Amino acid sequence: MDGQPTAGVVEQIRDIPIYRASIERGHFPVLEKPEIADGFPDNWMTPALEKALEAGEAEFVLSTGTNHARMQIIRPPYFLLNSYYRLWSEHPDISGTWEQGCRRVSLTTVLATEHVARVNARKRGAEPSPVPDLDDRRLDERTLYLNLRLDPALWTREDVERMLGEIETARREHPEGRYHLDCSGYHLAHLVHKARAWGLWEDFPRPDSIIHAYEYTPANVRRYLHEHFDCPVIDLFGSTELGYLYYSDRHGRYRPYLDKMSVELIPVAPGSTLYSLIVSSVRNPYMPLIRYRSGDCARTLDGTPDPTKISSFCGREKELLAAPDGPVAQGDLDERISAAAPGIFLHQLRVEDGGTTARLLYTTFDGDPLGQAQSAALERGVRELTGLPCALEHREHIPIGKSGKYAWLARDL
Repeated sequence: MDGQPTAGVVEQIRDIPIYRASIERGHFPVLEKPEIADGFPDNWMTPALEKALEAGEAEFVLSTGTNHARMQIIRPPYFLLNSYYRLWSEHPDISGTWEQGCRRVSLTTVLATEHVARVNARKRGAEPSPVPDLDDRRLDERTLYLNLRLDPALWTREDVERMLGEIETARREHPEGRYHLDCSGYHLAHLVHKARAWGLWEDFPRPDSIIHAYEYTPANVRRYLHEHFDCPVIDLFGSTELGYLYYSDRHGRYRPYLDKMSVELIPVAPGSTLYSLIVSSVRNPYMPLIRYRSGDCARTLDGTPDPTKISSFCGREKELLAAPDGPVAQGDLDERISAAAPGIFLHQLRVEDGGTTARLLYTTFDGDPLGQAQSAALERGVRELTGLPCALEHREHIPIGKSGKYAWLARDL
């Protein structure tokens, strides 16, 4: 499969300047992020798009820029939210909480909370409050954002009590006392951990469904969530510019959700079974992306480039680590860690000394360093994976990044 668009798709994009040369050649190369930005927005502008922008049916937004440079895009208002809501409403394991009108409580980066507060302030013609209150953090009648602090490891007891109280408020808004919890897996694990440590776990209202959808969630964190919540815990995979492409079921198996989309898998290096996602999508009518390199990596059940057999989304292409046996992704390191040391919570691999040695910083759920046997097994596993001698270093705290997300890899710090 060469990924070339169908005649019907070509007809839909015929007027878009960025695709004219490809249409004339009869071949569409892989579309890279810098090409999208080069000459933006003129390289996307059509008479129909100009009218949509004037009418407010299309808007300019920035991608999150968590793991790459922020990219300006054009999309319908609430494009990603509507993609989320539709998938939630159709998901075989959790559609019931959508149908029953459960409120969505979102526990993710403070940047997301601040964005919602800015949007609401703009609607009122006001400046956003430095500490937005509950109403300022409501995205719509269904969704409330909780987090007010960059680093969840630094949440105070007061922070945790406030968030648990706001979750309870959302739960009570439902006639049967039910709610849906949307989160970054890391943030929810921090909240559970702190609630347990401070004797507040009994005050944590139990959700009826959980989605984590904002970043890669390590296996140990997923296991921790499954141990503490007796409800489906679902992963969604997508992006600001594409919407959602895949979802997991309650058992962790991924299913395609490719409405108006197709996916190719291209090896990140010759002979590799680690694949780069190349997506063609006309789901966003104002900025259709044809053979677009999303920057994400995946592995499949059988090692073949079959997008229906994806077994894991394992990090970003720009964060791959070169190793003797081929590029190493975030998910590859995570697999070694979860197998050798299920008690590890956060981790970061630091490549030092000009790329010749590594240190694995880690925290644990119980706060104690690993024992000698586990440490030796993990050091050996990291060395086999990366080709680098590795020393482990237990930490009480690994700071979160400015984006509100964790970096699994740091070089020469």
